[in-house]
Amino acid sequence: MVHVLGSRILLSPSDPERSRAFYGEQLGLAVYREFGTGPERGTVYFLGGGFLELSGRLDNAAAASAPAVRLWLQVDDVTAAEAELDAKGVAIVRPPVREPWGLVEMWIRDPDGTPIVLVEVPADHPLRFRAGI
Repeated sequence: MVHVLGSRILLSPSDPERSRAFYGEQLGLAVYREFGTGPERGTVYFLGGGFLELSGRLDNAAAASAPAVRLWLQVDDVTAAEAELDAKGVAIVRPPVREPWGLVEMWIRDPDGTPIVLVEVPADHPLRFRAGI
């Protein structure tokens, strides 16, 4: 069984600033972290026992064909997860790749086409460290 360490729901809003105002100011969700710069920067909010991440921008043309929600599952070893899922017949949409931001990501889809990103946080990645600890 794939050992999931953490998870989050990913949304790519059509208007990131409007969505940040809604989730942060109107709904009052606390910010866990932000990354990137400018109006399309990523923002991760605390969501009870999980997280909600707003990142990227979904234009109107893409919104018609793209799923509105993606799942982000952190695992301890994405290569082992790939082997296990492949052995169980899960189609790997994209094999593990170390992204420019330092995370190792692999993509799959559920039976309804919902994108799922399996993520490994390498030992040297800043997400492994907390300031002042």
